[in-house]
Amino acid sequence: METKKISLKLEKINLMKFISHLDFVRLTYRILRRSGLPCEYTQGFSRRPKVKFGAAARVGQTAEMEISFFLNGEMPLPQIEEKLKEQLTKDLRLTEINYGK
Repeated sequence: METKKISLKLEKINLMKFISHLDFVRLTYRILRRSGLPCEYTQGFSRRPKVKFGAAARVGQTAEMEISFFLNGEMPLPQIEEKLKEQLTKDLRLTEINYGK
């Protein structure tokens, strides 16, 4: 099965700006798991979705975070965007989504 790389930009605003990068990583795993997207997972004892994170943002400042993850198979971007937006909080906005390189 072919894997597709999906690139996202998420914006942390309001109270979400106070979470640390490690908490943001955990939140991202939870969002992907709850969205029901067919993500590719790591191998091993503690399986997680394969995700690549951009640079960490400072705590207390609004920021735009870059994330890439891998899907098993193909799915239209509007459908992926809809599933992700259902799981996001009001202080975490999806600003951009596209197929990665």
